[in-house]
Amino acid sequence: LQPDDSNRFLRGKLIHALLQTLPDLPAAERADAAKHYLEMPGHGLAGGEADAIARETLATLNDAAFAPLFGPGSRAEVPMVGTLPAGADREPIVVSGQVDRLLITDDEVIVIDYKTNRPPPLNEADVPSVYLRQMAVYRALLGAIYPGRNIRAALLWTDGPRLMPLDPDRLDAHLDDTPLRA
Repeated sequence: LQPDDSNRFLRGKLIHALLQTLPDLPAAERADAAKHYLEMPGHGLAGGEADAIARETLATLNDAAFAPLFGPGSRAEVPMVGTLPAGADREPIVVSGQVDRLLITDDEVIVIDYKTNRPPPLNEADVPSVYLRQMAVYRALLGAIYPGRNIRAALLWTDGPRLMPLDPDRLDAHLDDTPLRA
């Protein structure tokens, strides 16, 4: 007798898929590709849902501030596997995850995770701690892979869209509090 929420995360999954694949297409082809993908019957979108998702996704991709994140040299859906120290008398913790977007330059590494929450938090203090722990782990793993480079982490809120850089000290504190260390 509960309401059916099986499509609760559908919007986020569709936006993630579009942000993963559309950057590989010429800009002039992206809107048609998004429309074609979203109108597939298997998605079961009603009314203007497909148009709204396409607009939100394309606004993110077309925002000049995000161009480097979706441009040449950036990568989507990058698998991450590594170990984190677990403290005295403990074995290192094996971590596995997948980064939504990764940009590696000579000087820095930028790791981005897409978030489709509506409405998104307006400041970092209101970001759920689970997101901060996730980004802290990614940042720690990337720091081990790319020593000497500045590792920056950010959340890309697609509702807006808005990029929220995350404070490294705040992330380090969340890494120390991660349940992985329990």
